[in-house]
Amino acid sequence: MTDSRREAGSAPASESPPSTAYGAVATQPEERIQRSLFGEILDWMLVPLLLLWPMSIAITYLVAKSIANHPFDRALDDNVIVVAQQVKEVNGKIVTHLPGPARDILRADDIDNIYFQVTGPLGEFIDGDDDLPLPVEEEKPPAGSVKFRNDVVRGVDVRVAYVYIDLRRSRNSNPKTKESNVVLIQVAETLDKRTQLANEIIKGVILPQFIILPIALALVWFALSRGLSPLVELQQKIRARRPDDLSPIDSGQVPEEISPLVRSLNEMLARLSQSIEMQKRFIADAAHQMKTPLAGMRMQSELALRETRQEEIHRSLEQLSKSSESATRLVNQLLALARAENQTPETKPFVPLELSELARNVVHDWVQQSFSERIDLGFEQPGHPVMVMGNPMMLRELLNNLIDNALRYTPHDGHVTVRVRTNVTEEQAILEVEDTGPGIPSAERGHVFERFYRILGSNVEGSGLGLAIVREIAQQHGAAVDIFNNPHSQDPKHPGSLFRVTLRMEQRPDFIEDIG
Repeated sequence: MTDSRREAGSAPASESPPSTAYGAVATQPEERIQRSLFGEILDWMLVPLLLLWPMSIAITYLVAKSIANHPFDRALDDNVIVVAQQVKEVNGKIVTHLPGPARDILRADDIDNIYFQVTGPLGEFIDGDDDLPLPVEEEKPPAGSVKFRNDVVRGVDVRVAYVYIDLRRSRNSNPKTKESNVVLIQVAETLDKRTQLANEIIKGVILPQFIILPIALALVWFALSRGLSPLVELQQKIRARRPDDLSPIDSGQVPEEISPLVRSLNEMLARLSQSIEMQKRFIADAAHQMKTPLAGMRMQSELALRETRQEEIHRSLEQLSKSSESATRLVNQLLALARAENQTPETKPFVPLELSELARNVVHDWVQQSFSERIDLGFEQPGHPVMVMGNPMMLRELLNNLIDNALRYTPHDGHVTVRVRTNVTEEQAILEVEDTGPGIPSAERGHVFERFYRILGSNVEGSGLGLAIVREIAQQHGAAVDIFNNPHSQDPKHPGSLFRVTLRMEQRPDFIEDIG
């Protein structure tokens, strides 16, 4: 092994600074008033409904106009055909044979005004109303085909039906004749009847909606109330529970949509119940463990008070000192474990740190202890910095407990090596503590991280909390802790142990140079 060691140092800093495991109870933050689920669903249903209602009115109006136009357009079509049948060419002159009664019938309308006009091939006025506008050239249909358009006559909107007829072609059916005598016939009608009919259709559609809409809102309100009633029942059941009732909630009585929420809540209750049970067991075990050193201290103090011989008093005081040291170490480890459990990356954020430097400083603190135990304590590191993200105080506590565990179980003249190395392929930083002690059987390796667990027959003083602290700190850093036999041990009776902590390696900053 490579040693960068054997420097005289201070005694191991095993005593943690006193700290309380629990702080003052924080006042509960004021609950924010949030919108109810019922109100959210109701809003998302009513807002689109209120937006669609004006759109439905507009669409209904357009449909009503289309429906109203259809019968009146057919009447206009008939009027145009009737007028067209009365247009003749006599001696090369275009004339209309519309008698007075026929004109009266054509204009017989109590509501709308009817206009008609006949114009010749050159646009000259022949008969009817001379102020009726002519269609644009682009709208000119084939001869004999009735077309419709909207226009304005005397400042009033009208509906116009018009047709072009070729008098000479209608008189002479010879297709080779290229002469034409095209006449334009138009009949226009104001839109009062159409508007009245459209309004009647709209009223017939819209007015029932004023009755249906409140009924629909009431039904929606009732349906939402019934649909959300399981949530209200679930809320009442949870509020009716005792504070110590952490039993799972029956998910068979809730709708399918709420089942994932209830399952998640049950999982949280299970974790909370397990955590409370662990805390209760921890408190009970801690109280039990504290009884032994306290009882020993009390007994030794009583013996010292009864003794009159100086030698016996001195022996009792030595035992009292050992018991107080054991009690102090147990209390410090309990506080360290409580601190490790309550510190998270959120409460104390991780910082980038150089693992080799941290490990070297921790090993330096244990050199004097290793001298007193006659144990060869060594340290190995790579030739480059090893950067990790973590809590420096917690990682020092982790390594302190691993070294303390190794020194306690390694016999005199044994070896303990602390090693920092990397796995570049997997981007891993590896921290190892290797000893030449009795080793840990494979069947016990899963239990040594439990609180207050000690291997029978080890005959080594300790509280059984060191490795529990190691596991807790490693879990907070996302690290894995593995136990192996020491691959360098040559003694079958002392196969030794290798504790390996694997952390995620971070990218090295440019300003940190390689170790020379």
